[in-house]
Amino acid sequence: GLFGVPELSCPEGFQEAQDKALQESEQLVQKACSTPPGPETVTIFDQLSDGLCRVADLADFVKIAHPDFAFREAAEEACRNIGTVVEKLNTDIELCQSLRRLLADEIVMSSLDPETRRVAELFMFDFEISGIHLDEEKRKKAVNLNVRILDLCNEFLTGTHLPNKIDKHVLPEHIRYNFTAEGNYLQVAGLHADCPDDLVREAAYKIFLYPNAEQLSHLEELLASRNSLAQLVGYDTFAHRALQGTMAKNPETVRQFLEKLSDQLSKRTQKDFEMMTKMKMKLNPQNSKLMPWDHPYYSGVLRAERYNIDPGLYCPFFSLGACMEGLNSLFSQLLGISLYAEQTQRGEVWSEDVRKLAVVHETEGLLGYIYCDFFQRPDKPHQDCHFTVRGGRLRENGDYQLPVVVLMLSLPHSTRGAPTLLSPGMMENLFHEMGHAMHSMLGRTRYQHVTGTRCPTDFAEVPSILMEYFANDYRVVNQFARHYKTGQPLPKNMVSRLCESKKVCAAADMQLQVFYAALDQIYHGKHPLKKSTTEILKETQEKFYGLPYVPNTAWQLRFSHLVGYGAKYYSYLMSRAVASMVWKQCFAQDPFDRAMGERYRREMLAHGGGKEPILMVQGMLQKSPSVEDFVDALVSDLDHDFETFIMDS
Repeated sequence: GLFGVPELSCPEGFQEAQDKALQESEQLVQKACSTPPGPETVTIFDQLSDGLCRVADLADFVKIAHPDFAFREAAEEACRNIGTVVEKLNTDIELCQSLRRLLADEIVMSSLDPETRRVAELFMFDFEISGIHLDEEKRKKAVNLNVRILDLCNEFLTGTHLPNKIDKHVLPEHIRYNFTAEGNYLQVAGLHADCPDDLVREAAYKIFLYPNAEQLSHLEELLASRNSLAQLVGYDTFAHRALQGTMAKNPETVRQFLEKLSDQLSKRTQKDFEMMTKMKMKLNPQNSKLMPWDHPYYSGVLRAERYNIDPGLYCPFFSLGACMEGLNSLFSQLLGISLYAEQTQRGEVWSEDVRKLAVVHETEGLLGYIYCDFFQRPDKPHQDCHFTVRGGRLRENGDYQLPVVVLMLSLPHSTRGAPTLLSPGMMENLFHEMGHAMHSMLGRTRYQHVTGTRCPTDFAEVPSILMEYFANDYRVVNQFARHYKTGQPLPKNMVSRLCESKKVCAAADMQLQVFYAALDQIYHGKHPLKKSTTEILKETQEKFYGLPYVPNTAWQLRFSHLVGYGAKYYSYLMSRAVASMVWKQCFAQDPFDRAMGERYRREMLAHGGGKEPILMVQGMLQKSPSVEDFVDALVSDLDHDFETFIMDS
């Protein structure tokens, strides 16, 4: 069976696994309601969560990645059914009362350890955001809003990817071939950001971002419904609700962070825009005004002109085998951990090129399993991601339930003459996703509700982004990057040039991210919104980005992250700031420092989501960082390395 789950040897097994989980959950609900307040209450809640998550998390992965449609369909159905049960449990008054009795009992609460207390509070938070504390009529309204929001999210998400059509005669004949023809129409399915022809990019931008009335009404209703739900359950705005428990804690801190970052970036961003304008003037003298469709293209041109980084020159040094060796060696030196390939049983994996790795600590033994689904195949989604299939937790019998995760990439297959070769970007992504996997393996919490990466969004990316710093350090790269034919190491100046090339126009790129994050905050802030979503886009773009808004476009209707990262788009920037501080303070001097590796494990990875994120950061940095510290960390990363700069000049 898939992942060694016996029921899942065929698609029908999902029904069986789901029925079993639901049966167990009914028994646990009864048990929770009849147990006197104490630590056992939290254990029962966690068992309940674990039983449902073991099916739902596994199904979440299978529904998008399994090559067999019947498996995908069965998994989709299981996700829906478990989701419905979770909604029901979150509004089960009797179940909530059993937890409330515990939280109200000061004597028992003071005897609990911090992790158990936090987990009890997190479960209560789940109840409260579902409106459990409201009267029956309002509770029904909360349930209906939750259902409506889920539907609107799916509709909006679908709409973000739909192509726009235009009568082909509107476009000059010489650029029509860039778009898919359909009778008398042309389909524009994206921004064509890398196309060297300015006119193609301009046409794609104006057509793809042309407002769609239905999509606009989905967005407006989604934002209004989120706000209504947040206010119904006692928050000022949806952002206040979404930021509870995060590192930032509240929208005011996020606003401060984004405004200060924007101020610090503005001069550098202006310089970047000036460089891009000069380049545009050189290549297109008739029309040299820099527009939003120019930024990604001309920053790429500048990068190529200044550093001429041809991925083809790097790939031979980054065979998949060498990169995995590099990770193994790094983890072994930093954390005392090795990765071993394991034989899989029949039916355990969904494609024959999936590899199973056992993660083993030198004294603690087996910590968990990573399934590596690394290669391209038809119908496989093109995103690189990490899935928790089973969370770690302490079982009732004293054993530890080992975590199981999947890492999904889209690497090319090996050929007869060469192994799988990774571009520098692919290599960095592999390190990034492995950072998530290590968080899952080492977040050895007592409760699966807070295992590994089940932590606030603005902390979850810290371990993965930190791994990018290792991937860009010559001392680390030099341990594994060898030419697959000659065995020659990757020259140091090639690594330096690669790192420096990433800093070209990096301020403008970061400024764009600040703009998106600010827009997301305003949309999820005070309602009713003072203006239309498009007018807000125009205003925010002028304040936080600097390139002009283009009339009759509505970029926000393509902003798919509003669904999964509503009010939390800033998280990536904040995680990067923390990762940068940890790297500079703890690993930049010696990336293999075992004592620092152990501190990193003890302070940041070991707690999963079982400790407040800012306390973990304080434990690692041995000080409490301010908003200014976050901003300085991000901005100082943009400075050029003097030695490389001089060598290249």
